[in-house]
Amino acid sequence: MSWTWRFETATGEPADPGELTGAEFSAQGDAESWLGEIWRELAEKGVGQVYLLEDGREVYGPMSLSAASE
Repeated sequence: MSWTWRFETATGEPADPGELTGAEFSAQGDAESWLGEIWRELAEKGVGQVYLLEDGREVYGPMSLSAASE
């Protein structure tokens, strides 16, 4: 199995986060941990939401990368 992320802008257009894209993971937890560590950098590069994919099949999303208001 291969777990990847699809990156979009907040309006649903494809987003290209440059060198941060293209990571593949062998487990869902690894993919989610990676996102948890790097989501702020993705947001700074224009990514507004992400989808988790398993072997190209959408598992969940969209998940917003907007910081929660306090």
